[in-house]
Amino acid sequence: MQKIYLKLLTALLLLNLTGCGYNHFQSLDEEAKASWSEVLNQYQRRADLVPNLVNVVKGYAAHEKEVLTQVAEARSKVGSMQVTAEVLNDPEAFAKFQAAQGQLSGALSRLMAISENYPNLKADQGFRDLQAQLEGTENRITVARNRYIGTIKDYNVAVRSFPENLTAMMFGYKTKPSFAVENEKAISVAPTVDFADKK
Repeated sequence: MQKIYLKLLTALLLLNLTGCGYNHFQSLDEEAKASWSEVLNQYQRRADLVPNLVNVVKGYAAHEKEVLTQVAEARSKVGSMQVTAEVLNDPEAFAKFQAAQGQLSGALSRLMAISENYPNLKADQGFRDLQAQLEGTENRITVARNRYIGTIKDYNVAVRSFPENLTAMMFGYKTKPSFAVENEKAISVAPTVDFADKK
């Protein structure tokens, strides 16, 4: 008789476990990891384009060494980071990853601005192809980041909502960091426009 009660109790606990949100957390966690993998995939695609882009620009703008060096260093920093799904649970590591990617984005922007000074570079078919691939990749990064942000929002809402928050506390689920605007304070300040005539 005691074995029957034990089996019934085990079955009842298993039924309660599925209703407490545990499986939902498993699903959300896997979704977050998949979204994160897509973000990394697109960042890797961008990083793979950088050496070819730098080589093409180098041929036309060899004396722009400082910008070329900044791009190479930023790419190297991004490439040397060990990025795993555990970064999702470590806000500090996530911030470092985001800072490194931001540094590469800034360096690439400066590199693209250089092309405006070199008409022959802008006319080069290889450069135009790489520029188009880079622009497409930047768009893909934006889409992947947006999907990731949505996934993390759903996950974090579940972690903080009752009664799922009880399950989250029981199994150690914590909120995960999301992408943030790097210069949030700067963009919250309205730009000043001065139409004064300067002579």
